[in-house]
Amino acid sequence: MAHNGYKRRGSIGGALIVIAVGIFFLIINLHPDLDAWSIIGRYWPVLLIAIGLGHMWDAWMDRTYSQPDGPRHHSGAPVAVLVVLILLGFALWHGRNSRPALHAVQDVSLQGAQSVTANIDIPSGSLDVAGSASASQLLNANFNYHEADGQPRIEYAVSGGHGDLSITQENKMHLHFATSRNDWQLRFADNVPMDMNVQIGAGSSNLRLQGLSVKNLDVQAGVGQLNLDLTGPRKSDLHVDIHGGVGSAVIRLPRDVGVRVHASGGIGSVSPHGLTREGDDYVNDVMGKTPATIDLTIEGGIGSVSLRADP
Repeated sequence: MAHNGYKRRGSIGGALIVIAVGIFFLIINLHPDLDAWSIIGRYWPVLLIAIGLGHMWDAWMDRTYSQPDGPRHHSGAPVAVLVVLILLGFALWHGRNSRPALHAVQDVSLQGAQSVTANIDIPSGSLDVAGSASASQLLNANFNYHEADGQPRIEYAVSGGHGDLSITQENKMHLHFATSRNDWQLRFADNVPMDMNVQIGAGSSNLRLQGLSVKNLDVQAGVGQLNLDLTGPRKSDLHVDIHGGVGSAVIRLPRDVGVRVHASGGIGSVSPHGLTREGDDYVNDVMGKTPATIDLTIEGGIGSVSLRADP
């Protein structure tokens, strides 16, 4: 018996939500080129809007049919699910009619810099960072992108022997309806002292720092999968800060370099393979016994963190 004495039919909202989720994953399986993380990362507020519309529908119907013998009505949940289904349908239509990805290649010469600060800001897509840039080059960059997303833009300036590098995208505010084929492959020079700041909106990132002389790494993770490889010999200390979003992280660590990991604030789970607990931190067997040290701090938001010591 509902409020005000009238009966309301049982809600089918739960069943419709299950159907909507099933359709979502079916679309992903049938069209693997669609960027699912982009949908979730950019359009999860639509779900809140849809739920709010459903509650507004219920409130309006309660006021309209307040008599005990008035007609029965459905819950507003189907309205919410309908909005979500319309969004998914538009994403599929837009994805199947999107333009082919464009390709751009750009090289940046070191220009005599003795140290570099690199700022990378990718709104969505796939990011792959590694070493082994060609001789005399600071960066070899390969970009695949859609015209609507805007061409990735590189700015670089050297002052007093220090280089400032910025990699962004022209149209960061473009709405990505699951069609982004934003793939960045960045190859940096080995043995150039570097601070690296990486901001990832939605998607997957693969950061392989073997051979790179990165001293400070700051990662602002959005929605998606983070793969961070810190293995390999080190001549100087490395300080890493990871600020998590929604997703998971796999972090590979060396065995022959001292490692200390501190994880706090909203972390779903930590799997410290090859590390031992020391107070609030995780350390490896050679912590405090090597000339260089890796100090890793992980804060908030990441669903799961897997720490894997290099065999």
